[in-house]
Amino acid sequence: MMYDTLLQHGHVIDPTQQLDGVMDIAIKDGKIVAIAPQIDANLASQTLQVREKLVLPGLIDTHAHVFDLVTGRFGVDADLSGVYSGVTTLIDQGGPSCITLPAFRRYVVESKKSKVVAFLSSYLVGGLEGHYYPSLYKPDCLDVDATVKSAMANRDIVKGLKAHAELGGFARWGVKVMELCAEIATQTKLPLYIHFGQLWPVPYDGDQSVDADTILEQVVDLLKPGDILAHPFTRHPGGFVNRKGQVHPIVKEAMARGLKIDVGHGSHFSFNMARISLDAGIVPDTLGADLHGYNSHIPKPAGTPDEHSDTEHMFAGSVKFSLVSTMTTMLALGLKLQDIIPMVTSAPAAMAGLGEEVGCLKVSSTADITVLNDHRGKWWLKDNEGTRVKADRLLSPDFCLRQGIYYPANANILPQLSELEMAA
Repeated sequence: MMYDTLLQHGHVIDPTQQLDGVMDIAIKDGKIVAIAPQIDANLASQTLQVREKLVLPGLIDTHAHVFDLVTGRFGVDADLSGVYSGVTTLIDQGGPSCITLPAFRRYVVESKKSKVVAFLSSYLVGGLEGHYYPSLYKPDCLDVDATVKSAMANRDIVKGLKAHAELGGFARWGVKVMELCAEIATQTKLPLYIHFGQLWPVPYDGDQSVDADTILEQVVDLLKPGDILAHPFTRHPGGFVNRKGQVHPIVKEAMARGLKIDVGHGSHFSFNMARISLDAGIVPDTLGADLHGYNSHIPKPAGTPDEHSDTEHMFAGSVKFSLVSTMTTMLALGLKLQDIIPMVTSAPAAMAGLGEEVGCLKVSSTADITVLNDHRGKWWLKDNEGTRVKADRLLSPDFCLRQGIYYPANANILPQLSELEMAA
């Protein structure tokens, strides 16, 4: 046989090649070897019928938390939110640090079926227990030299740095931590991905006069082109929308300077904040799920505590969602599918410097391919503020190919059509 696998009659969309139509894709030895309106099925060992389905470059999740067990209840199994959710590549945001990166390489990067890379934590503690302990993220808990050396020695898997610019931290230490994080990113010449929106409560002994609406402007001046501002649609203070309900004027200035914006959906996503930002012309460059063990239906690892009593739980709202369901959310907000697909394919590939073989369907590139169901109907989508938005189009993963190998989208974290509220 000339081909191992043939995807037949699917709606193929690849923004990097201006492909948008019904085509066949042939795969051999884990590579794409042909794309054409019609390829002889007799030349393939197996044919997968994908008529009326969307066939896309393998999806890339820009905001994953997959350092499971090491990060306690926070990290999830990479393949659960990866290939078994229709996502071929995951970018872990801040799970490993310079201390734990060797374990991340061995037990995640080298052991999972999904492709996994990291934005290395700027903090020595990494993403331990999902940042439940603010005292571990103070300036004394960063080591610029050690983190730079770790990043430079592991450039094959370290594609950026992760930092947090939020009210609880600024109340404790001001901008000092962000200055150190920016220095690491400058020395490594890697993009810095910055969380915005409050994570920690303001301490009783801290400077409670900190204005959340000043955080953005304090941080943007530290950044370089290619750095990423995350969570533009957060419901927490300190994001893109100020307390007057307006987009901070420095956001457009940051975009003009070459900074990028990633949705980082998560449980703090707000339809209201998204509407304000989009109406102001703030369209994100990339789309990440930000799924983790606090905001999804994933059992906690055995032996971990049920709750922490030392700080406020900032991740309320356990739901079923995935990177693909966040694409549905963007559709419901009025974005076009052809505008959303680059956010989960070619744009994150460029953001993380993943090379030309990822995020596209070019002949000779790795056969990382996502196949989606495209449902039509009427459903209600709801955020954790209780705001509902009507959707008439809903995407769900069917399967993906990772290096030409088939993986069904059967993860138990995926939302099911039967679980969604129907709209009139």
